[in-house]
Amino acid sequence: MSAESDPRLSSIPGASGLDDDTALRLLREGTIEVAGRLVEATNMTLYCTIRLEGLTAECVYKPVRGERPLWDFPDGTLAAREVAAFEVSAATGWRIVPPSVYRDGPFGPGMCQLWIDADPETDLMTLIRGRNPALRRMAVFDAVVNNADRKGGHLLPLPDGHVYGVDHGVCFSAEDKLRTVLWQWRGKPLPREAVNVLARLERDIERGRLGRRLRELLTLREVEATWERVRRLLSTGIHPFPSDDWPAIPWPPI
Repeated sequence: MSAESDPRLSSIPGASGLDDDTALRLLREGTIEVAGRLVEATNMTLYCTIRLEGLTAECVYKPVRGERPLWDFPDGTLAAREVAAFEVSAATGWRIVPPSVYRDGPFGPGMCQLWIDADPETDLMTLIRGRNPALRRMAVFDAVVNNADRKGGHLLPLPDGHVYGVDHGVCFSAEDKLRTVLWQWRGKPLPREAVNVLARLERDIERGRLGRRLRELLTLREVEATWERVRRLLSTGIHPFPSDDWPAIPWPPI
């Protein structure tokens, strides 16, 4: 596979000059320096600089010790869920989640994710009401990872139209918890591209690298439930409908 056809070797949207492999090495091995805290975040979220062998980037570091307990997710698991979301994103080739790793840091183990500067000119309400193909891919991704908190504020749009998603700590529950502001495709047939990606995910979770990696980060039941969600999407061939047993939209939606 050539550099042109391998997304890992091309520049990461919103991160000038870095490809995925370089970014992941920097995140895994670099020295983290805490610059500040994002005070609006529910859990401890630290804005940092990370350096390695002349490379410098900004990142978000979320230590496990700063996670607030939740009634419906086991304590101390949110960082691993964020990394699991990145692994699924990487397997799709859609680059929905910025490069993310699980590593030790100044306040202990946690999730470290490449910082992405979103386009400040994009109106989020207009974005989430639209039909951006990047958001349609994200809607499929969220159905796979069972995202319980896809708020508008968790979208990072770029000037070129690419859109990242962040804050995936409440994903991968074995129970149906999909809550999102991206319901505009509910009941619509899945695009052919999505079907092809889902078929690849099904194989990769069942007997490939992705399945092995997810079993390192999640419980076996959660991995099996992820595989079942992929199979259900392939079986129905449509974007899912909201559940009657669970609030469909997170609060606040932005």
